[in-house]
Order: sequence, then structure tokens, then C-alpha cells
Amino acid sequence: MADGSGKAAPPIRPEFEHREVGAASFGEVERPLSAWERITNVTAVRRAFILVLLAAAWEGYARWLDNSLIFPTFSESIQALWSGFVDGPLLGRTLTTLQVLITGYACGLALAAVFTTIAVSTRFGTDLLSTLTAMFNPLPAIALLPLALLWFGLGVPSLVFVIIHSVLWAVALNTHTGFLSVSETLRMAGYNVGLTGVRYVMSILIPAAFPSILAGLKIGWAFAWRTLIAAELVFGVSARSGGLGWFIFENRNLLDTPNVFAGLLTVIIIGLIVENVVFRAIEARTVRRWGMQR
Repeated sequence: MADGSGKAAPPIRPEFEHREVGAASFGEVERPLSAWERITNVTAVRRAFILVLLAAAWEGYARWLDNSLIFPTFSESIQALWSGFVDGPLLGRTLTTLQVLITGYACGLALAAVFTTIAVSTRFGTDLLSTLTAMFNPLPAIALLPLALLWFGLGVPSLVFVIIHSVLWAVALNTHTGFLSVSETLRMAGYNVGLTGVRYVMSILIPAAFPSILAGLKIGWAFAWRTLIAAELVFGVSARSGGLGWFIFENRNLLDTPNVFAGLLTVIIIGLIVENVVFRAIEARTVRRWGMQR
């Protein structure tokens, strides 16, 4: 449509009238949570509920099977667990195992830090870590136990050696992968403010790669725990005393199945405590606070 001058007239747009809508028509915009909703919003409560369901399923199946030699009830296993800690050797065996585990885990972390530092510093270090990881990471740690016994004898050093093997490669690989994933923007920011060497690693690389580092710590802990229990099942901790694995093995020979399950429950409980207390506290103070994890 054109006007008298031959130019196109602007389009005629219809007028619109917007009416205010009352807030009551939207329903509940904000309301206080009920007691049930507040309880179910707590992660610990939800996970405890899952554990209760598993314990109930265990109890029900064991009562239906009705054979304590093959599968004792949950209540019998808890009673054996209590008796083992109060009157039996379970507490001492647990402390022995934890002492060996912490020693091997700490040594594995220290060696992983050395290998990773070399890998991020030089090209040769990167090739060295990649080659060693490809060679030894697929090798089961328990397969090295006969050699460890030949080299170090029947005792704690042999178990520490296989724990170091199970921890070292998993932690080093995850840490190095995390360092490689750090963005170039962060790297250049660190160089621009004059960070080099250890300060550069501590201030830039480790915080940026900490989700991968934490994943490696969890994997290394799980590998170390499984390796130690498997080794103790066969050889014990030393010629004089044993840990949790040896406790399980002894009671299996005695056909005391409730005590076997008590030892297994001890392993499970320690794993739950480490995962939900230690590692969760580290997550809350690092990656969650930094906004790197939901």
C-alpha cells in the first residue's frame, strides 16, 4: 500500500490491551515444605533408607532359606559383628588391616605425585608415565604377591608393595589426565601473573584438575582395599597375626559363616564411612565450593 508520494505507507498494527492477571490464578508460587519433603531432601536419610531395604531383603531371604551355614540372617551377622568387636579379635584385626592399608595408600600417593610431576614437567616424563601405565595398570596387584613374598618375605612389606602397585597407576593416570584437561586460558593466566614450578602446579593445575584427582583417589582407595583383603585371605599380614582377610579365611575354615559375614560387613562399613564421610567432606570443601560439581 502506497501513499500519494508513491512511498510505501507504514503497516497498521493492531492495538493490544494487556490485562493484569491476579497471582491467585497461578496457584502456589511458594509454600513451606512438609516434614516428609524436608526429610527426603537429606541425602543421608535417603541412603540410610536404601541400606534398611537391603538389610530387610537380606533378613527375609536368609529366613526363607533357613540355612545359617550357607547364608546367615542379617541379625545373626550383626550379633557376630558385635561379639567380634567386643569379645573377639575383630577390632585388633581391623586396626592391623587399616594400618597396613594407610601405609601402602600413602606411599602410593607419594609415588603418584612424583610420577605426575615429572610427566607435566617434561615430554620424556609424559612418555614415561604413559608407557609405565600401559604396562602395569592392567596387571592385577594380587598377581605380584608371590614375587613380593620372594623379595620382601612374609610380612607387612609384601602387602605394602602390592598396595602401592594398585594405587600408583590409577591415581597417576587420573591426575595426569586432569592436568591435560586444564584449559589454555587458565594456563596463560598463571603464566601472566608469574607463576612457575611448584607454585604454578599448586595454584593452577591442581585446583583446575581436582575433580579428576579426587576420582583417582577414590579409585586408588577401592583398589587398595580390595587388594589388601585378597592378599590377607591367602597369606595374612605376618607370620604371627592377620588382618580382616585372615579373619574371614580362618572362620571360613571353621565353617563359622556368621563370623565370615561379620568380617565382610566390617569391610563394607569402613568403605561406607570413607566414601560418605572422608571423601564427601573433601568434595564439599573443594569441588562443590568451587562450583565444579553439582
